[in-house]
Amino acid sequence: MAKVNRARSTSPPDGGWGWMIVAGCFLVTICTRAVTRCISIFFVDFQTYFSQDYAQTAWIHSIVDCVTMLCAPLGSVVSNHFSCQVGIMLGGLLASTGLILGSFATSLKHLYLTLGVLTGLGFALCYSPAIAMVGKYFSRRKALAYGISMSGSGIGIFILAPVVQLLIEQFSWRGALLILGGFVLNLCVCGALMRPITLKDDQTTSEQNHVCRTETQGFQRASPSLTWTKEWVQTCLCGSLQQEYNFLLMSDFVVLAISVLFMAYGCSPLFVYMVPYALSIGVSHQQAALLMSILGVIDIIGNITFGWLTDRRCLKNYQYICYLFAIGMDGLCYLCLPMLQSLPLLVPFACTFGYFDGAYVTLIPVVTAEIVGTTSLSSALGVVYFLHAVPYLVSPPIAGWLVDTTGSYTAAFLLCGFSMIFSSVLLGFARLVKKMRKTQLQFLAKESDPKLQLWTNGSVAYSVARELDQKDGESVAIAMLGSSPP
Repeated sequence: MAKVNRARSTSPPDGGWGWMIVAGCFLVTICTRAVTRCISIFFVDFQTYFSQDYAQTAWIHSIVDCVTMLCAPLGSVVSNHFSCQVGIMLGGLLASTGLILGSFATSLKHLYLTLGVLTGLGFALCYSPAIAMVGKYFSRRKALAYGISMSGSGIGIFILAPVVQLLIEQFSWRGALLILGGFVLNLCVCGALMRPITLKDDQTTSEQNHVCRTETQGFQRASPSLTWTKEWVQTCLCGSLQQEYNFLLMSDFVVLAISVLFMAYGCSPLFVYMVPYALSIGVSHQQAALLMSILGVIDIIGNITFGWLTDRRCLKNYQYICYLFAIGMDGLCYLCLPMLQSLPLLVPFACTFGYFDGAYVTLIPVVTAEIVGTTSLSSALGVVYFLHAVPYLVSPPIAGWLVDTTGSYTAAFLLCGFSMIFSSVLLGFARLVKKMRKTQLQFLAKESDPKLQLWTNGSVAYSVARELDQKDGESVAIAMLGSSPP
């Protein structure tokens, strides 16, 4: 197998080929997240053609979203152990195959397997590795780079929403899926742009993995016992995986993970039920598709402007708070949605929700990197997007069940709004508790012993006063021995 050429750098270049990585990630988000969001435009056609209710039809969007996030760690593993290029190209082929096979579906179950599972698996292999690559190429302008990269979702929705509606009208939903399958093949081109880079922080891990592989090959040649060799390989693999995922024990990451579950539950149903809700209050099909386009284009503005703003010196240290604010604002928008019963009222809603949706999506990788560091970013993002899976799977069907049961969208939207607000409040409370605990530890350290030195890593404090006393005692003993006559 040919070796992958890696660009070597001691620190993120913050430019150069990094902008091509941003362009590649931008196209990846168009072909993955924007296409996923546009599946809601097929909702009414699927429901009519297969004669199914809201809950059954909503499973299509839920499965593709769930599989994309559920298999995100698999995308990180493929990217870490082979290359980001291999993972994205393979994902593009799988996603395209799923869409093309879905155009021949004869029941909703066929769409569950093709459009849901197969396409979702392809998107999973592409999404998190592409986002992680941006973090490796940028440090100082990371939020701006992520803002441009993630804006592909909004631009994609803005362009694809009316185009998909037009394709459905001209070629039916089967022809539209077939054309989308060809479009998604562009993921293979995006994968070719992802040139690997080795940073200073990655060199230690790479050297340890190289030593492990070298020793394993040596034992395979020298040892006649195959069983012992297998045990050695398993030990090396377990150690490598443990090093990749050691951030799972960090208390900050655990809190982030819990909040992501509630945030993901709230954000997904709107993109499924925005068009059906607009149609239910008398908005035409073209106007409903226009709402999705507005949501998409404002999402772009939120991606780029919020990323640029939080990179400014005045907000650089408050990116975490900006992330909480954006999630909370989306929750408040949800609570107002049941009162909006006309197109002129839905347009401002789409603008507000779209802006803050783009804002917090941009900051997810930034906040994750702040907690786990750049070296573990790819694996951590895989876990974060993996945690989106279950909420993405269950929230649209639950919302559909509430619509079928109550006969309105009010209960479904209120539940989503409160879920997002709780996610924001939980993170804010955890950050406040951590800050208070850190202040208390520093105060106790100063009051108890002036010789006590305190380091904080999360919520764990390490005292080295006793070690310093021992070293001082050893120094005095050595001095006394050196000064004594022979």
